[in-house]
Amino acid sequence: MKTTNGFIRKSTLFCSALALIGAAIVVDSGTAAQAQGNAPALVITHAPLPESLKAKLYGTPRAAPEISAKQISGDAYQNLSGTLVGREIGELHSSLGLLQNRMGGLSSSLVNMQQHGEGLSAQYYANVATINTQLQNGTTPGNPRLVKKLGEAESNLQALNDNISQMNSLAVQISDVASESSYLLDKTRSAYTLSGAVEEDHANLAKLEDDVSATMVLIERLLNTVNDSISRTTAYLSTERNNIRTLALAVTNGDLYGRSLANRPFATSVAYNNGNGGVDSMGAHSADMGGQNVQPAALPAGGRPLAKITFDRSDVDYEQALYIAVNEALERYPNARFDLVAVHPAQGNAAEVAIESTRARRNAERVLRTLTQMGVPAENIDLAYDQSNAAASNEVHLFIK
Repeated sequence: MKTTNGFIRKSTLFCSALALIGAAIVVDSGTAAQAQGNAPALVITHAPLPESLKAKLYGTPRAAPEISAKQISGDAYQNLSGTLVGREIGELHSSLGLLQNRMGGLSSSLVNMQQHGEGLSAQYYANVATINTQLQNGTTPGNPRLVKKLGEAESNLQALNDNISQMNSLAVQISDVASESSYLLDKTRSAYTLSGAVEEDHANLAKLEDDVSATMVLIERLLNTVNDSISRTTAYLSTERNNIRTLALAVTNGDLYGRSLANRPFATSVAYNNGNGGVDSMGAHSADMGGQNVQPAALPAGGRPLAKITFDRSDVDYEQALYIAVNEALERYPNARFDLVAVHPAQGNAAEVAIESTRARRNAERVLRTLTQMGVPAENIDLAYDQSNAAASNEVHLFIK
C-alpha cells in the first residue's frame, strides 16, 4: 500500500509537470502561429473581456424608453401633410372660392339692375307728372310737348321691361350657382367617409362644411331678392301700361282723366244668394260680407243705359263723362260686364237707315276703343246694334249687367 500510494503521488506530480510543459508548448505554438499569420485554435488568457463583447453578451434585456405626453401631441405626431383627404379639402376650398367669387359678381349685377330700374321709374314718374300737371292746368289736344313726354314715358317702361329680361337671365345664373353649391356640400360631407384622413382633416372638413352652408344661405337670399324684384317690377309694368294708355287718350283729347279702370288689384267678386241677398225691385244685388249687409247702389231702372252718347256732330266730347260713369259703376260692381249697343234712327228710307246704321256701328267701335284705352278688358264688353223711333241721330248706349 505504501508503495502504491507513493507511486500515485509520483504519478500526479509527473502529470502536473507534463501539463505545464504542454501549456508552454501551446503558448509557444500560438506565438509561432501568430508569427506565421495563422489564428490559433485556442487561446487561454486571464485578460478581461473587451467592452464591445460585453455589450453583445450582456446588452439584453434593455429598459423601455420613457414616452412623454409632449412626444404624443408634439410636432412629430401633428406635422403630417399630404394625406388624401387633405388634398381633397384643398380642391374643395378652391371650388368654394370660385363659387363665392361668382356669387359676388351676380350680387353686384343685381344691385346695378335695381339701381337702373329705380332710375327708370323716377324718369317715368317725372314724365307722367309733367303730363298730368299740364293736363290739370289745361292744354290743347295733342300738345306736341306732352306727346314728347308721353313717348319718353313709354320708352322708360320699355327699358324697365328690358331690365326684367336681364333679371330673369340673372335668376337663371343664380339658380345654377345654387345647384353647384348643393353639389359642393354633398361632396364635402362625403369626404368624411374617405380613408386615410387624420384628425385635422375632419376638423377642416367641418369648417369647410359650415362655410359652404353659409354660402348657400347667401345664395338663397340673393335668389329670393331677384325673384321679388322681378315680381314687383312685372306688376308695376302691368299697372303702368294700362295707365299710360289712358294717359295717351288724355293727351290726345287734351283732358285729364284718372288712373286706368283696369287697375283694381283689390277688387274681388261677391258671392250672391237668392235669399235676402237676392235681386230687388230696382235690379240691384245685396250680399252679406263679413257679417254686415252691404247694399250696392241700384242698377238703372227700366233698362236705362249707364251712358248715352249722341253723335249729332263730328266732334262729340264724351270721354270724360264716360270715364266717370264707368269708374263709379266698377266701384260698385267690380266684376261687371257691359253691353255696348249701336242705336240708329228708324225713320227714313232703307238707304238712310243703312247709312245711319253703319255710322252708329263705327261710333260704337270708337267708344269701344276708348273703353279699352281706359283699361276696361275687351272681353267684358259685348257689342250689339238696335234701332229706335225716338232717336234723331245715331247713338251709342252703354249698359251694365
